[in-house]
Amino acid sequence: MSVFPKISLRPEVEHYLKEGFLNKEVVSTSGKQEAERKFETLLNRLSHPPSFTTVRVNTHLASIQCVKNLLHDELQKQFNGLSVPVFQHPDLQDVLLIPVVGPRKNIKKQQCEVVVGAQCGNAVLRGAHIYVPGIVAASKFMKAGDVVSIYSDIKGKCKKGAKEFDGTKIFLGNGISELSRKEIFNGLPELKGIGIRMTEPVYLSPSFDNVLSSYLYLQNLPSAVVTHVLNPQPGEKILDLCAAPGGKTTHIAALMHDQGEVIALDKISNKVEKIKQNALLLGLNSIRAFCFDGTKALKLDMSQDTEGEPPFLPESFDRILLDAPCSGMGQRPNMACTWTLKEVTSYQPLQRKLFTVAVQLLKPGGVLVYSTCTVTLAENEEQVAWALATFPCLQLQPQEPLIGGEGMVGAGLSLEQLKQLQRFDPSVVPLQDTDIDSFKNARMEDMIWLANKDCIGFFIAKFVKCKNT
Repeated sequence: MSVFPKISLRPEVEHYLKEGFLNKEVVSTSGKQEAERKFETLLNRLSHPPSFTTVRVNTHLASIQCVKNLLHDELQKQFNGLSVPVFQHPDLQDVLLIPVVGPRKNIKKQQCEVVVGAQCGNAVLRGAHIYVPGIVAASKFMKAGDVVSIYSDIKGKCKKGAKEFDGTKIFLGNGISELSRKEIFNGLPELKGIGIRMTEPVYLSPSFDNVLSSYLYLQNLPSAVVTHVLNPQPGEKILDLCAAPGGKTTHIAALMHDQGEVIALDKISNKVEKIKQNALLLGLNSIRAFCFDGTKALKLDMSQDTEGEPPFLPESFDRILLDAPCSGMGQRPNMACTWTLKEVTSYQPLQRKLFTVAVQLLKPGGVLVYSTCTVTLAENEEQVAWALATFPCLQLQPQEPLIGGEGMVGAGLSLEQLKQLQRFDPSVVPLQDTDIDSFKNARMEDMIWLANKDCIGFFIAKFVKCKNT
């Protein structure tokens, strides 16, 4: 049952998305009424968290069973003895699934209120505590130790430092304030720690702030699928073209048993530092991260000596992952997106620039995997159709493991081609009400099915470059 309103979008952005989901092919296949129902369901699902928290085990440092046991002990501590199960995914052996409990409906709202920004609110629904920078307003009498009710300002209308707010706000649960109102808003820039510790969230998810950080990586299920589809092998040279913050980069290195070379590029320096930190934390030595614009990663000046560093010679890599910058319209939970239509549609040209570079950097016989965390037709199936028309050397490949649904019609791809794609579509499963008792009687197959379907919106395509290029 829906407890939050559907995602708040600018009217022109909602219209643009609707046009894609109600394109002529979709309407002729399923009918206009069903297409409209599916679209409205999608908007509603996007504002709610997925049914499972997904973590990837760093198999380079520890066995899956060992980490599963450690995680089980940690959950017992966090949930005050509540017995929340941990499942190992049967098709993704290094992925563990933790059911999200909720929505919990009998939480008593407190007189003392705290308002947080929409992004902070999204993080709270996935198990995060509230850090001081995320707090927008607090009741004038709030002091450290108070039990407070947390609300998300999904329209971004609350003024920083306000003592009350009567605008649109969504209840997220209760927590205990670590600081007084005065301490939070006194302007000290060094105050960046936890301001409120969540005790009764509407959706109960584990916190992974500094929890088993060398052994676990918090990652959405489709993001873990991507690297398995890439299927990196020991000894290969692999490029992660848009790598930050490094979840997929470190997964590539782990699947290669840290044998070979993984080059990670990102054009924002502090994000590159994050990749390096993650590699160090997870004990992976095969990763080399560079602050570099992926659209310029192909070496055009052959006299330039950049041995081992970007830009690279054509046909340098065995496999390339292009997890492209995108509009992110598949992320969950997301109660509000303030982007303009110009911003949402700006990604397709950039993705094509990066794709063109990736094709040239790939060895003949090499594998290119393209992925996004968005649901738009333009950034997904349309890009596949464009790539196949633009690069005759590319062939679409079947994917293993195949966990998501097939691609969406509307971009001119054949039914056979659509079956080779993976589109993770949150609208295919009804919203779940989950309590602790529901796990006791649930069949394992049903839980895995739900985890596979009720995740973020995501897209994956796999290509191979023909050898006779």
